Amino acid sequence: MIMRTALFTLAFLLGSTSAALAQTGAWADKLFGGTTSHDFGVVPRGAQLKFSFKMTNIYKVPLTITDIRSTCGCMTTKPSVKTLRPQESATLDINMDAARFNGQKTVKIFVTVGPEYVSTATLTASANARQDVVFNPGEIDFGSVAAGKTNTKQIDVEYAGNHDWRVVEIVKNGAAPFDLKVEELPVKFRGRGYRLVATLKADAAAGPFKQEVILKTNDQETPVLSFFVQGNIQGGGLAVTPKAVNLGDVKVGATETKKIVVRSGQDFQIASIGGLGNGLTATIPNRTAATQIVELRYAPTQAGPLRQELVIRTEQNETVTVVVEANAVP
Repeated sequence: MIMRTALFTLAFLLGSTSAALAQTGAWADKLFGGTTSHDFGVVPRGAQLKFSFKMTNIYKVPLTITDIRSTCGCMTTKPSVKTLRPQESATLDINMDAARFNGQKTVKIFVTVGPEYVSTATLTASANARQDVVFNPGEIDFGSVAAGKTNTKQIDVEYAGNHDWRVVEIVKNGAAPFDLKVEELPVKFRGRGYRLVATLKADAAAGPFKQEVILKTNDQETPVLSFFVQGNIQGGGLAVTPKAVNLGDVKVGATETKKIVVRSGQDFQIASIGGLGNGLTATIPNRTAATQIVELRYAPTQAGPLRQELVIRTEQNETVTVVVEANAVP
């Protein structure tokens, strides 16, 4: 009787969070709010298929993504954050490469969270890659382009069937930072092809972009196809991404790292970073380039909150600031 009373008291003291997280089954599935699968449908071979699973930490303790794996090399994944605080939301962005499989394909993605309470969510993504419709390449990626400069990229859409297949309409966002023109490809075989040429606008606003272009066809089986146009237009001045870094809970004696990207419309070299200290250090690249990657390291020696404003200064005396926050725990 005494032993039963002690066990009951321990369970009560652990509270609702422990009870919820300790239950059997994949409680991590609940982080995704009931949406644990996505079907891209019928797609052209070579298409780059993108989707974002939204995840929310509904529990009362921070959760860290400790591992992500999938059952196919055609799948890549990237979480928008590594650690989710209670009630915080983020996304798991996936990309399924339809150039790497034929016909119907279903991929499982296993997302493990922890470390105090460990569970693995199982997500699925599926698509059916048609062999008679091909995107080459699978998407248009401008990469990083300086503001004010134009650049042109293209994608070919080829149909290898033997009936009168046509693209009847092309739909893109009117605010997209690029113009699009279409020309028909010479017939190489019993089929039809189109070349879509995207040109960046000279007055496009600075910042990253990702736009979906929709192709409407006369094919009743697959009336809609789509591909993405993406890139990053660099502003004329110095910019840092992200502007605020939250390292979450970091144990005393441990080390947490985070990379930030510093960009400019011209080549530059970082001269110094002010505001470091209290266990926060940075690795400054020793090179000249328009894009620099700085690695921040936080190794606390005592418990307590951290909030420091770092000032990144270039040799051209340009500056940009980034705020770093963390909570050192015993």
